[in-house]
Amino acid sequence: MGLSVTISAADAADAEHILKLQYLCYQSEAELYGDWSIEPLTQSLDALRAELDEGYGLVARLGDEVVASVRARIDEDGTVRIAKLIVHPRMRRHGLGGRLLDGIERHFAETAETAAQPAPSPKRFQLFTGHRSEGNLRLYRSKGYAQVSTRELGPRLTLVTLEKAAA
Repeated sequence: MGLSVTISAADAADAEHILKLQYLCYQSEAELYGDWSIEPLTQSLDALRAELDEGYGLVARLGDEVVASVRARIDEDGTVRIAKLIVHPRMRRHGLGGRLLDGIERHFAETAETAAQPAPSPKRFQLFTGHRSEGNLRLYRSKGYAQVSTRELGPRLTLVTLEKAAA
């Protein structure tokens, strides 16, 4: 009998697993752009833990193994900034990335509705990827994200920012 993938909130105990998966997943991005100094490959465990503390993260598990993850935080203006959506290479093209995006959007929408303390309501969801990352761009567009800007970081990399309105 096969195992099914479960998605749950990430916590401090997941940080090391997420960092190892992040390093594995961003190898292909570094190769694509010819830049091995990209932040996901140089991020420290403490910095990742701080991101989890300051925002919210999800992990997808196959049994006990973390096979996908995403992190996000909401700004005062209601922009949910989604970052580092990663899926283990052997688990790609099975809908995990889309499920994580749906989950992170749902979390911020539900948190705003049920918060005991005043919390910013999400007005928009925003993320970015490199201009050559066609798989990422295809996924984001299929989930309703549209390009809002580009920023050239160098001769090999232009960041594409995509956004969609919160429901």
